[in-house]
Amino acid sequence: MASLVKAAILGVVQGVTEFLPVSSTAHLLIGERLIGYDDPGGVFTVMIQLGSILAVMWLYRDKIIEVVTGLPSRPGARHFALMVIVATAPALVAGALLSKFVKSVLYGSFIVIAAAFIVFGVAMLIVERLRPAPTIRVIDDTPVDRALAIGTWQVLALVPGVSRSGSTIVGGMLARLDRPTAAEFSFFLAMPTMAAAFAHDLLEVRYNLGAARGAEIAVGFVMAFLSSALVVKPFLAIVRRSGFAPFAWYRIALGIAVLYAVAAA
Repeated sequence: MASLVKAAILGVVQGVTEFLPVSSTAHLLIGERLIGYDDPGGVFTVMIQLGSILAVMWLYRDKIIEVVTGLPSRPGARHFALMVIVATAPALVAGALLSKFVKSVLYGSFIVIAAAFIVFGVAMLIVERLRPAPTIRVIDDTPVDRALAIGTWQVLALVPGVSRSGSTIVGGMLARLDRPTAAEFSFFLAMPTMAAAFAHDLLEVRYNLGAARGAEIAVGFVMAFLSSALVVKPFLAIVRRSGFAPFAWYRIALGIAVLYAVAAA
């Protein structure tokens, strides 16, 4: 399989899974293994993440502009910005302390990935059934203390297979956000969290960047941007109609399949 085709496939995998509660990191690790894609230093993976970041920023550009321009004069804009900053902080602190261990130990273990798929899939089903009645249906109404609680849940996403969006969505539902609002909260939380992770990872792989990989990175970036931009609205429609149970069952089934593949290898 040509390298550009592999890059396009992985770009789609990144874009489709980044904002779904299924773990884009785990899907990329599995996808790279399945199609035999070699990514020295993780350069390709780091660079195509930017496509997903820019896609969600483009989709919510009106809200971003509204908040940024309203900071000097609107208390609501300042509350929104504070809410996102506070929610982002736990993941930044945990990432700074644990990222080397996570990448050197956990990323190489498909047993860890499979277990995270299954355990967090079951957790999503439990929260779907037993969650407290939602009282927040507009993201702007989220109190800062609940935003911090949701951001603390995001720390779990350091484990490959847990899912950044999945952990924040579960945290959001436990904080009494309704399903669509919890999902949208995860999108806004993704912007600074993923941007910070991208900047950190880019510094680590900067010496491995080169023109030779440029075409593959460009293809993966474009495919990640397009697929992320296309998946957000259908995802919200599924959430409004069916909740998160379909994604939870998918996680459990995939986790079992990965465990079987590891045992059979």
